[in-house]
Amino acid sequence: MNELALLLAATVASGTPVALAGLGLLLNERAGVVNLGAEGLMLMAAVAGFATALATGSDWAAFGVGALAGAAAAAVFGWLVIWLNTNQYATGLALALFGAGLSAFVGLGLVGKKLDDRTPFEVPVLADLPFLGTAFFRQHPMAWVTLALVVAVAWFLYRTRAGLVLRAVGESPESAHALGYPVRRIRLAAVVAGGALCGVAGAFLSVVYAPMWVEGLVAGRGWIALALTTFATWRPARVLLGAYLFGGVTMLQFHLQGQGVEIASQLLAMLPYLATIVVLALISRNPLWIRINMPASLGRPFHPGA
Repeated sequence: MNELALLLAATVASGTPVALAGLGLLLNERAGVVNLGAEGLMLMAAVAGFATALATGSDWAAFGVGALAGAAAAAVFGWLVIWLNTNQYATGLALALFGAGLSAFVGLGLVGKKLDDRTPFEVPVLADLPFLGTAFFRQHPMAWVTLALVVAVAWFLYRTRAGLVLRAVGESPESAHALGYPVRRIRLAAVVAGGALCGVAGAFLSVVYAPMWVEGLVAGRGWIALALTTFATWRPARVLLGAYLFGGVTMLQFHLQGQGVEIASQLLAMLPYLATIVVLALISRNPLWIRINMPASLGRPFHPGA
């Protein structure tokens, strides 16, 4: 029973950065912008956050710097695709490659360094509960912030006027523009907010999940987060569910190895990504369902003068 509790705790920790990045990309896509550069955003934020935590000893300062790094890079991406009308897919791929290269260069002097051991996080009283305390109430506070953000994003999108306008821009930017809404500024705000969340996700990886810096630390989680938006049919709660599914499969490989299961480690390492592909393949069998839920203007540029 204790092993199961530890596996659930590890699942939440592993799924948290993917959920944060997935929420950010969901905001982008709800506004009609596809950002394939999440991997690069997370890598740049990861090295910036780690350097900040190493210098200050503060997780929250690291998250703040990571958010700023992600938002700044996303703002450049937004300016290129929204104002200069560059191709969203090509620009996103360029951002992913640029982020990987820049983070490797900036992090050369940080390779091999580790953060100081920190006091374990516990929710008073609840952390002492059998099973539940170990599984859920000894998490880093950012795991709980992520849950709150899922609720906040869902409330924003479906219960506020600003969220309605954002979704309208993603569905029909021409109609929103005709009604007097600044479509390009709304899209840029969504892209910057999404970049900030990707930045926090990257910082979480290098500061909390694996408190060290190595080149390529994000290890494909940005691409997984991108896939999650389709898996979730652009709904925040389903993003969280998909992130925990990915986290659970990721941790399961280590659990199986610890139990001495005779399976090649390379095959076990493939499990999280194989599970993602299988889920997407199953969802893709019903293209009508995806088309109904997908923002109608996703990936389409908008020209106010057209």
